[in-house]
Amino acid sequence: MRIKISKLKSNVSNPRIIKEQKFKKLVQSIKDFPEMLELRPIVVDEEMVILGGNMRFRACIEAGLQEVPIKIAKDLTEEQK
Repeated sequence: MRIKISKLKSNVSNPRIIKEQKFKKLVQSIKDFPEMLELRPIVVDEEMVILGGNMRFRACIEAGLQEVPIKIAKDLTEEQK
């Protein structure tokens, strides 16, 4: 499933942050090989809050993508999210 990137919401409790150099490499990787996003979609909950792939989400925005592949993880507890 693909969705407009503007519909996704960052997870404010996301603990992962990568250094600027690695972030730039991630952005370039997405530009060079966007098909990888299909193999590793951004995982969201029913409200479109990102559960997995926050840095890829930010890199996709930086790369100028308008749509991204997602996988909706349903029926998770708050602890699992």
